[in-house]
Amino acid sequence: MPSQTKSANSVRQSRGAMSRPAVVSTLHDADPGIERILESVRALTTAGGPLPSERALAAQLDVKRHQLRRALERLRESGEIATPPLRRGGPRSGIGRDEALVRSTNPVEVIELRIMLEPALARLAALRATPFDITRLERAATTPAGMDGGTADLVFHKLLAASARNGLAEEFYALLRKVGTDARLRVGVSNPGCPQRLQQRDAEHRAVVAAIAARDPDGAERAMREHLAAVQRRVLEGMSPGASAA
Repeated sequence: MPSQTKSANSVRQSRGAMSRPAVVSTLHDADPGIERILESVRALTTAGGPLPSERALAAQLDVKRHQLRRALERLRESGEIATPPLRRGGPRSGIGRDEALVRSTNPVEVIELRIMLEPALARLAALRATPFDITRLERAATTPAGMDGGTADLVFHKLLAASARNGLAEEFYALLRKVGTDARLRVGVSNPGCPQRLQQRDAEHRAVVAAIAARDPDGAERAMREHLAAVQRRVLEGMSPGASAA
């Protein structure tokens, strides 16, 4: 009986010794594969145009999807590619919900909620934004020639929300702005007609981005709060045009 036990132990030890080198070899072989994927994706981004879906890209490069995800995550962390937006349109979304929200709120509530949320997003962006995020924010902070002022403003603020790297907050903010930009809730402040006002708004945007680029969360939060306080004043003036003159 002891001889049989000794024999069984010897077999198990032999099998373990045979299996360990194979595992080590697999781990070492994975690194060159990831590096190859990184170079392939970099080549595609250099060529221009958006990357295909993860499934299509994995098939195109003939790699496993879990390896591709690891490579894409490394590129996002380094700021070489952008983080994809969350998919919208879940079971709780839809025209009925958005319509109900528009009917149940007003411009004052929208800006109050923005004042609660966006300074916190600016703070997170100062801590988490990648170099790629900051470059996009710097470009968006100044309204391009020929672009509608309201559109430029929305682009900037949505980019900032994405730079906070909090998917739930980004999704919630997108809903808030969708409700807030409904024609029935606009009071003429989203698309300033005065060139001087547009320049002032861009300067406020650039102040926020400068703090984010400097990795100054307190400064980013403060700059965003000051910017939205100015927006709030114009919302109130737009709702009561005679109040400012009184």
